[in-house]
Formats: sequence, C-alpha cells, structure tokens
Amino acid sequence: MSRKPGAWDVIIWDDDPGGNVEHIAENGLGTEDVTHVLMHSGGESSSRSTGKPCVFGYTPDGRYVIVVFEEIDAHTVYPVTAYEVPEPKSSKRK
Repeated sequence: MSRKPGAWDVIIWDDDPGGNVEHIAENGLGTEDVTHVLMHSGGESSSRSTGKPCVFGYTPDGRYVIVVFEEIDAHTVYPVTAYEVPEPKSSKRK
C-alpha cells in the first residue's frame, strides 16, 4: 500500500449489475458502511484468499467488517468486497 488507509481522495463505486455496489449489498452492507471503514480503519492486512490488501473496522452501526480493495493509485481505491467478520477478542468494543 502506498498510502495509509483513509488517505484516498477517490473511492470507485460500480453500480452496474455485478459491480462492487451490488456485491457488498449482497453481504448486507452499503457504500456508506464501506466508505466509513476505509476512512476509519482499525487495522490492515492482506486477504488470505486473494492476497489483495484489506482493512478492518467498524461500520457506523457497530458491525466489525473487512474491506478488501485494490489500490488503483496513491489517490484512488476500488473496494472489491466487504463483509462482516468476528471481532478479535482483544479489540471488542465495550
């Protein structure tokens, strides 16, 4: 990753059938949820299945999710998928 999470200026949303908007909606999330996690992530890693970069964080309503993305350039990110995951025991919200 060339920039820290939350530092992107542009998030690409594809609302065509089969695009990332539809894909994250199938997982019960909206673009606002994913944007929030991208901009306020609590950790970063790489996807175990694809090797793509990912971030973890809380949606505004408190769900803990992973957002897998492609960094297009230093200013632009394309969220590939996002879905709810179990919270790590060490970071559970009180």
